[in-house]
Amino acid sequence: MKFGDVRERASPNQDARPVGEPVDILVLHYTGMQSGADAIERLCDPAARVSSHYVVEEDGVVWRLVPEDKRAWHAGVSFWRGHEGLNGRSIGIEIVNPGHHWGYRPFPQAQMAAVRELCSAILARHPIPPRNVVAHSDIAPDRKEDPGELFDWPGLARAGIGLWPDFGAAPARAAVDEAVLRRDLSAIGYPVPPESHGRQAFATLLRAFQRRWRPAAVTGCADAETARRAAVLASTVADGS
Repeated sequence: MKFGDVRERASPNQDARPVGEPVDILVLHYTGMQSGADAIERLCDPAARVSSHYVVEEDGVVWRLVPEDKRAWHAGVSFWRGHEGLNGRSIGIEIVNPGHHWGYRPFPQAQMAAVRELCSAILARHPIPPRNVVAHSDIAPDRKEDPGELFDWPGLARAGIGLWPDFGAAPARAAVDEAVLRRDLSAIGYPVPPESHGRQAFATLLRAFQRRWRPAAVTGCADAETARRAAVLASTVADGS
């Protein structure tokens, strides 16, 4: 994607990135508002104090709101692979979709094509490993659901963006060892809550994991297939992906 293909709408909601911190995470969101225009207005409203680097509309039009060398305010309270407050080290893309509150729907082909092109261009400019191409729900599982279970993560992976390993290649598990599952989720990068936080906190994390990696069964249950997929991913990221 050439910069000339991107429309400009400067958001005041930005500041300098921390000195010396790498840009090594790409965060994908949905807007969760009734229209793309509403989302852009909010992301450019000083009172809202939120923004993103890019917005991708359903017809594939891409808007740049914040330059990549500046910090956009999109991740909020967040954690991934030992790092907190990820705005300083990430690039954020908001993808227009009404979200679960306003009538969640599939992402159109033109929109996904633009997302793939934009992500590829970003990855060519920054040292972002596949394991650090994440959903907003990955880095804030107790607060966020986006971009959700209808988002085409396998298609992005086929284009060289992020991960989607062959989950079927690993043997099925007869039973779930929750301690192993927690360890695998932590190895992938998730903020695993302590057992003292209770079952509901862990179920919330599992739903975030399933929304990304097992979208056919977003249950919050620690079942054998969820454990298998977590083990495959933990092994994949251990290889440096």
